Amino acid sequence: MLSYRHIYHAGNHADILKHIIVSEICKHLIKKDTPFFYLDTHAGIGQYPLDSAQAQKNKEFQSGIARLLEEDHLPDAIESLLDIVRDMNPDNKLAFYPGSPKIVDYYVRQKDKLHLCELHPNDYPVLAALFPNKRKANVVKDNGFDAVKSMLPPPQKRGFVLMDPPYEVKKDYQYVVQALQDGHKRFPQGSYAIWYPVLNRKQADNLLRAVETTKIRNVLLVEMTIRDSEKERGMAGSGMIIVNPPWTLEKEANEFLPVLTKLLAEDAHADFQVSWITPE
Repeated sequence: MLSYRHIYHAGNHADILKHIIVSEICKHLIKKDTPFFYLDTHAGIGQYPLDSAQAQKNKEFQSGIARLLEEDHLPDAIESLLDIVRDMNPDNKLAFYPGSPKIVDYYVRQKDKLHLCELHPNDYPVLAALFPNKRKANVVKDNGFDAVKSMLPPPQKRGFVLMDPPYEVKKDYQYVVQALQDGHKRFPQGSYAIWYPVLNRKQADNLLRAVETTKIRNVLLVEMTIRDSEKERGMAGSGMIIVNPPWTLEKEANEFLPVLTKLLAEDAHADFQVSWITPE
């Protein structure tokens, strides 16, 4: 579990889909004046230097975020993410890519609260240094799945939980569904977003069925694949399972996903889907 380092994959197609969804949920939350709570179960290091040896090894960002930055007149949801990336790179050189904590940090107000979990012994101190203000963010070296039990419901009574484990351990597929059930029991009005990889169709569909069997209502699925998931090994795409999504998200996803899929496609099998696992 502790061998995974996200920096090798920072800024790729899966990050882009995940962070557009995170951005859209945050935009919805700050429309109300009342504070909200954010829990990130696998926070990573918060932001990623793309000139590092790890990021340069596969250069996945070049076929992801770098490609989008070359485009004009993109849907608003994509532009919102690009605005954050540009804000982090003011000299127009792509040197940093934001992790989920930095995406959320772009939107949070003084009254909002972040709880960021990272278990990797090398990544935790980097994340903690990025968020030194404990009034704003608790950064803990902890199993994020356990935090779903211990931190919910939050005193703010409004919140968003992101769960994006690496899935290197196959039991993560079970843990993430159990954590969703645990969290939803404690905090049914909260928004939850589960990221998952599409390594093959069967594995992804098994996770979606497991979520459906929880009987939790109001669950939206947003998925994008950039190539045939059955021909080549590796991550052909990814998806987001969103419980209690913003009411505008389905419409927004149907606007940005066709554009995003076309721009990032690697073969003719690239595709997307927006559907309800369970309606409200």
